[in-house]
Amino acid sequence: MSIQTEEFGVTKTGKKVTRYILTNRQGMKVSFLDLGAVIQSVEVTDRNGVLEDVVLGYDTVSGYETNVPSFGALVGRCANRISEAKFELNGKTYSLDQNDDTNCLHGGYLRYNHCMYEAECMSGEEYDSIAFSRLSPDGEQGFPGNLSLTVTYTWNDDNELMIEYQAVCDEDTVLNLTNHSYFNLGPGGHAGNPVLRQEVQILADYYHPIGDKLLPTGECLPVAGTIMDFTTFHRIGDHIGEDDPEAGTLSGYDHNYVLPEHESGEIIKAAVIRDPENGRVMEVYTDMPGIQFYIAKELEEAGGKGGRTYQNYGGACFESQNFPNGINQPNFPSPILRAGVEFESTTVYRFRIEE
Repeated sequence: MSIQTEEFGVTKTGKKVTRYILTNRQGMKVSFLDLGAVIQSVEVTDRNGVLEDVVLGYDTVSGYETNVPSFGALVGRCANRISEAKFELNGKTYSLDQNDDTNCLHGGYLRYNHCMYEAECMSGEEYDSIAFSRLSPDGEQGFPGNLSLTVTYTWNDDNELMIEYQAVCDEDTVLNLTNHSYFNLGPGGHAGNPVLRQEVQILADYYHPIGDKLLPTGECLPVAGTIMDFTTFHRIGDHIGEDDPEAGTLSGYDHNYVLPEHESGEIIKAAVIRDPENGRVMEVYTDMPGIQFYIAKELEEAGGKGGRTYQNYGGACFESQNFPNGINQPNFPSPILRAGVEFESTTVYRFRIEE
């Protein structure tokens, strides 16, 4: 294992951005930036030994300074949507940015992936890790309390990318952290064709239907017999354009799937995506209660890696999380982090090849 560093560029405010590259003994690589603590690349082979980058992103600092789609992003303080961009906590109402219709999405306009992080590198015999840390001050994005946050990325010889979140706040606050990488495992990787022909399995028997503002309605419905059912493998695009009594006409997935109940801290298998053409497979494991499956149905982003313009359905996201709008849905698990209580969570993306 090895960690390399290189200059990636300079921000508009004159801060130097460093790229950290972790390479395992199989020659597969992942890289990260201290700008946003983003996952900048994931290079894995297919069954023919072709090494390609399978996450969407940019080659420039300016790309990540804007990064409207949140490519590779660490998302916080509260991932996903908060209705009417406000919530009540301890008898006080907090107002947030309305950056998604009337919702607050992924923390608002100042997103965690726009911030700089302190980096610490750690190496072992079979793994390398990088810990990115920062203090999110009281009132940032409209949330209460000074939040100390660390996200640690570990890459090992088993081609597992582990993401460990740690946070503690000096006041009660709302917390829901995730990673927003867009994966495309097909030939060409990030620059390949849309993901609609790739196959997905989501190990969840229930999902949350959404309304016209993409907010969960509060219901929890079975996937069995519906176009939301991924309990067995099928192509992502198999049901696009079909009608469902609850989901309506399906143009894309942007839904939270409810994972089976498990003990606090227990890491379970949540989802799998594979490309039958080249054999690449990615398994997703997490200790969180939900996973947002999102396939970027309205992605039109110029200036991607290698000058690529990413198109609709160009990648698939598997965002481990608490349930969306949990702070305003009393029947959902609470996203409240109490003062002085340490939050810890782990998600793993495991890459392998099917012959």
